[in-house]
Amino acid sequence: MRILLCLLALPLLFHLAPEATAKDRPNVLLIVCDDLNDYIETLGGHPQARTPNIRRLIESGVSFTQAHCNVPICNPSRASFLTGLYPHTSGCYGFDRWDGYEVLKNSRTVMAHFRHHGYHALGTGKVMHNRGRDQWSEFGYLSDYGPFANDGQKTDVAHPDIPSPFRDDFGAVDGSFGPLRDLEGTRFTWRTGNWAGKRELKYRSETDRDPTGDELNTAWAVKKLGELADSGKPFLMGLGFIRPHTPLIVPQKYFDLFPLDSIKLPDIRPGDVEDTFKHTLAPGSDDRSDDRGHKMYSSLIRSFKGDRELALRKFIQAYLASVASVDDLVGEVLKVVESSALRENTIIVFTSDHGWGMGEKDYLYKNSLWQESTRVPLVIRAPGVSKAGGACPLPVSLVDLYPTLLDLCGLPADTRLNPKGRPLDGHSLKPLLRDPQEGTWDGPEAALTALYKWADYYDPAGQSYSQRYRDWRYVRYANGKEELYHTAKDPHEWHNLASKPEQAGRLQRYRKDLLGIIPSRPLSEEQKATRWKIQYFKKNPSADTNKDGKLSWPELNAHRGKKNPAGGQKKVK
Repeated sequence: MRILLCLLALPLLFHLAPEATAKDRPNVLLIVCDDLNDYIETLGGHPQARTPNIRRLIESGVSFTQAHCNVPICNPSRASFLTGLYPHTSGCYGFDRWDGYEVLKNSRTVMAHFRHHGYHALGTGKVMHNRGRDQWSEFGYLSDYGPFANDGQKTDVAHPDIPSPFRDDFGAVDGSFGPLRDLEGTRFTWRTGNWAGKRELKYRSETDRDPTGDELNTAWAVKKLGELADSGKPFLMGLGFIRPHTPLIVPQKYFDLFPLDSIKLPDIRPGDVEDTFKHTLAPGSDDRSDDRGHKMYSSLIRSFKGDRELALRKFIQAYLASVASVDDLVGEVLKVVESSALRENTIIVFTSDHGWGMGEKDYLYKNSLWQESTRVPLVIRAPGVSKAGGACPLPVSLVDLYPTLLDLCGLPADTRLNPKGRPLDGHSLKPLLRDPQEGTWDGPEAALTALYKWADYYDPAGQSYSQRYRDWRYVRYANGKEELYHTAKDPHEWHNLASKPEQAGRLQRYRKDLLGIIPSRPLSEEQKATRWKIQYFKKNPSADTNKDGKLSWPELNAHRGKKNPAGGQKKVK
């Protein structure tokens, strides 16, 4: 009888075990910047970077000095590292709703998985790309891309100080940078918000103004961290900063840190772009003027009457100022962690969704397969695990972040909701946190990055990719053109060696490595029909008669019937 009672009690004990150990699990604070490249202290991207708080975090944790994003543009990058799945696994390479992809909607995000296992998941700002509030236990503020200048018209405009054609070519977001200042007496006012709605932002002086979106998110996070310090329940917090995403508008005091005449320009080799092939992806075009990064670079220089150095100094000054503003906010968050009980049991991660080019290869933008776009800061401080001040030189990628957090927190590695989901693609970085230089890691030899190029369907085999090895970068574009850089000797990726006969063997091996990873995914008949329905809906939004944001097959057929009242149209699906 005693044995029987013990056996009957076992399921109850197993059920209670996670709750019994939940209090012992570490908290997680995930800080994500937008468009932040290596312009922070210790990474060497710009010698004048002023980021003492981020440096302090680096000195107390492990910095991965060759960490790379998996797609160098916002939506698919965040969809990838917050689900732990490569774009070629999910199909999400672009700006379609990430939760509309079958694999992703049947796999848990990192915040949903932590919630499922007893964590309080709370977030604020831009963590996912404009979607995903339902993934959290509670959420603060939506993404706020402001401040924007407005001249009383329906649409916002670039900062009043920005000359044409840059201000007109790229508008209130990408065409805008400069100090946040008093606009009284001008025809302009400040607004802030996002595509869902905007509000006026008061600014009279530094002591008489409304907080920016990043400042609001910081205040929210600081308040919540103070409340959570003694709660006893483990939490995962996501804090998403917009800066240094454009518009690069922050208070004047941050611009004052970087006098314009003192700004040092990046090392740029004249003619470096000539042996690259990103621009050849445009159908039937060999013209670089069709590529957004080249357009932004050329337009910026024209706006300053052809003075390339002045143009780049202006932009880099605004970028460095924006990074410095974020660093101050990171300092506020670190202060509340380090001055409370959270210090000893809170994992802190600091990273960005992708980088940004500053004129290298005549390119001023993200979304390239070169170092400037793919490299991101990645700092992890895990109390009792990470080696303080450690720097890991191995190439890793953001897809490794999710399995690392699961490993550190002792949570199950299966994040699928059902068999339609997929197992995590990344590998835990925990061994490298313990020993950044010599740790044994079972991850891949190279960090994989895919390139965004608009399409209504993405066959993984038809996309462009780069592989960042420890000493080399291999780039293969969708049209078969290739680039190969010996990064150990050529860190700026100035010399494309793909055409050199002595590199034929290496090129063949890297090509085989890449093509062996990427699956070919031809469309099924059902997928073809669904693809056609999506395109029909985009052209005919009124076909959605019940206004639920989705187009059913009956609605589509009914709408087609109205457009063709004479009949003769075959019903589909």
